[in-house]
Amino acid sequence: MDSAEPRQLFAPTLEQLEKAFRRLEMRVPPPKRKPWKDSFVFRYVEQTIQQAIVQKLARTITGLRAIDVLLERGLFQEQGILQRTLDEIEEDIVFLSSAIINNDMTELHREYLEYFYAEEFDDPADIAASHSSRGMVRRGKIRAYINKTQGSSESRANTVEKILTKAYSGFVHAASPHIMDMCGGEPPRFDVSCEFSGLRKASQENDALNYFYRALLSMAFGAKALGDEELFSSIRAAASQFESRMETIRQ
Repeated sequence: MDSAEPRQLFAPTLEQLEKAFRRLEMRVPPPKRKPWKDSFVFRYVEQTIQQAIVQKLARTITGLRAIDVLLERGLFQEQGILQRTLDEIEEDIVFLSSAIINNDMTELHREYLEYFYAEEFDDPADIAASHSSRGMVRRGKIRAYINKTQGSSESRANTVEKILTKAYSGFVHAASPHIMDMCGGEPPRFDVSCEFSGLRKASQENDALNYFYRALLSMAFGAKALGDEELFSSIRAAASQFESRMETIRQ
């Protein structure tokens, strides 16, 4: 089957996602200007869990757009980095949304939001002195909560997620086995100008389909959490349709 077919799903899916996002964006108090140096920055002053979900969904969409661009240029190592990022963003959306959907706001969620909204610098006049390291909730705790609320087999799900995380982390940290995927030709040399990208383009586009599909599911979680049942049903239907088309492409 023509390797261009997977990308035919990208543009309409991005359009659906952005339309849904704009609808959810309007359901939370808007950002406000906060003075910064001689100008300003935008911040959500309420720092709610709903606003955190909206922000994560925004990065989901831009991440997918970046993957599309990287695929076009044959930059598959960088695609892997972004997919690793989107893995965590998706987990964050499910983690945060589940707290609202299940009426189960835990101390873990409160800790996550505290770190999420923490500023990198306290004093714009003295950036070096006012820098503070942002804390993090351990990824394993987030996954454990998700697996518990989603009814997954916790040990098996955690094992699978750790394997996927480690696999894509090789792109983030530039591990040797991942870098060697750039090698080809005779004599072998590193393809730093994407001359051989056509050899792997079909498989990389196929891989990217998973992230577009999962973005629809993330948007559905967000819609449910923000109380938009109509949008939730619409996006769930879109995800089912996408899944069917994805299976057809892969046959």
